[in-house]
Amino acid sequence: MTAITDQNLTEPTDQTEGTVLTDGETDARASRESTGSEQTRSENWARDRAADPGTEDGHGAEGVPEAGEAQRPGNAEGHRIPGAASEPSVTEQVGTAKEAGVGHARVRHDGCDARGTDDDAPNRAEADGAWDDGLIARRVNETAPAELVPVEPRIARHSAVPPLAYDGPLRSRLDALRELVGLSRTRLDSGTLAEAGRVLDEAATRRRLSGQHTVVAIAGATGSGKSQLFNALAGVAISETGVRRPTTAAPIACSWSDGAASLIDRLGIPGRLRRRPVQAQDADPQLRGLVLVDLPDHDSAAVQHREHVDRILRLVDAVIWVVDPEKYADAVLHERYLRPMAGHAEVMFVVLNQVDRLPGEAADQVLDDLRRLLDEDGIALGEYGEPGTTVLSLSALTGDGVGELREALGQFVAERGAAVRRISADVDAAAQRLRPVYATRSSAGLSEEAREEFAARLADAVGATAAGEAAERAWLRNANKACGTPWLRLWRWCGSRRLAPTGRLVLRNQQDEEATARQRVEHAVRTVADQASAGMPPPWAQAVREAAVRGAQGLPEALDQLASRAGLPPGRPPRPGWWPLAVLVQAAMTILQVAGGLWLVGQIAGVTAPNLGLPVLIMLAGIVGGPLVEWSCRIAARGPARRYGQEAERRLREAASGCGRARVLDPVAAELLRYREVREQYALVRGAGVG
Repeated sequence: MTAITDQNLTEPTDQTEGTVLTDGETDARASRESTGSEQTRSENWARDRAADPGTEDGHGAEGVPEAGEAQRPGNAEGHRIPGAASEPSVTEQVGTAKEAGVGHARVRHDGCDARGTDDDAPNRAEADGAWDDGLIARRVNETAPAELVPVEPRIARHSAVPPLAYDGPLRSRLDALRELVGLSRTRLDSGTLAEAGRVLDEAATRRRLSGQHTVVAIAGATGSGKSQLFNALAGVAISETGVRRPTTAAPIACSWSDGAASLIDRLGIPGRLRRRPVQAQDADPQLRGLVLVDLPDHDSAAVQHREHVDRILRLVDAVIWVVDPEKYADAVLHERYLRPMAGHAEVMFVVLNQVDRLPGEAADQVLDDLRRLLDEDGIALGEYGEPGTTVLSLSALTGDGVGELREALGQFVAERGAAVRRISADVDAAAQRLRPVYATRSSAGLSEEAREEFAARLADAVGATAAGEAAERAWLRNANKACGTPWLRLWRWCGSRRLAPTGRLVLRNQQDEEATARQRVEHAVRTVADQASAGMPPPWAQAVREAAVRGAQGLPEALDQLASRAGLPPGRPPRPGWWPLAVLVQAAMTILQVAGGLWLVGQIAGVTAPNLGLPVLIMLAGIVGGPLVEWSCRIAARGPARRYGQEAERRLREAASGCGRARVLDPVAAELLRYREVREQYALVRGAGVG
């Protein structure tokens, strides 16, 4: 950087477009314009002075001539002194530029002074990419000599500077945070994810801007002397100081090198509040790349001032907190700013100003007490080579300790790592704020025991056990019909015809059975949802319960349909291979009974020869053999009947379990899987491995 003097302030080539004078036009118009140019510029000079009568040297509000304009000799009123060297005309300037090798020169159409008025200063700053002085410089001019007031040289707004580059771990954390927000957008409210979204937006914006500049804000309470420290670091009275409170009404930026316009635009600081330090570039090489911002009071009575502070503190790369011996323990400072920003310790400086007011060893005692308060706020202190906040004591009024701060600030800026550390600290803060909605005290999920219990409850609701028992009884009944004696079956048939239904069997209403089954299904769904969401954060537990409730809608009806399809097959139960043999044996026993009886009847009637022994023996064999065959078949039928009933119960249980799994367990498992994914992404955001 170069010192701001009258000789090195140059007008940029992209100022207001004018007529381009070629070589031929210059010689032709030189003699014609030489006589009128001096009179025209004198009139413009008098008009500028009339617009701002508060100046004495005729240079307007800036206090120094504008870029490309030499100071005009004259008296205090701005009149030209006879015999003084006249300023070259516009044509002579063009000719000089031509002789110096400049291809073309630009002048204004109207030949007026390039400064304009204070009213159009913001417009010129937007149009030309220039920085204007405005009201602050005018106030400084009242107390500072004209030759010491720096004016920001007009530089190009878009300089070719490399953008900020994030390292691999930070990029991974930002990608994980972006994925985390995307997975959680439908499960969490927008207010919970607002801070994480803001961090992502600011990280993306900062990455596109200069990586060779470090934006540092100076913040403090009313009367802490932050503006005075700002001026001491800049080497010139840029920011207004005084006893009036609040003094700083808007943030002021001071850049030590070119290419920081986009960064200052991001802060919303207009061109009239942008400055350059008075030191030359070689005088302070460590601060090259520094952009220093003087903020209003964070405890100002004006709400707009506090809003400026809160907004810019979220955008800068680092902060210098300026405290004084009276307010260093202010609760507003510690509770509203320092304690919430404890994770940003590596990008913070805490400076105890006005130590010249403390007698003896009081400064060291106050500084030790300040360190104690910072430690209670959870702020790591950068002592003994450890990363953390730098705590210093100084006096901006006397300059004591300012050099130490300048050295520490220069080393901090030279590292070019403040922006990355700030974004990393913002990600840490966002992760800590999201911890209640992602962290669990115990492992969440569905155990195999919970799944089996849910399937058993659904099987009970659909009546799988009763259906199996009914199938077993049906198989035994068919076995008795096939293998029983005809006389016993006839006796049972007659008995069933004689006994009318008298109400001895309890007949349950179908509606009562459906209501009971529905209640069992709802209870099973609530139980499995509670087991799955146990230990989860409230938003995700609510999402699991809602998924289970949505799946339970229509589940009782679906179970009824499955029960009707998966119950007993139509027709008679299947018969084992020994049934035909048993039927033949039973038929033979019946034939023996009939043959023996007919033989005895024939003997009684005299049709056959008398022989009681053989007919009676045959008939007794049939009478005893028939029940014996029936009893044997009943014993043999118990095993197949039991297996048949168990198979029917198994089919119904599997059908109920499949229906419950498709409607309830799968949606719940999907929510648990999503929660596991966000847990993994959250672990990456925090910089830890996936547990």
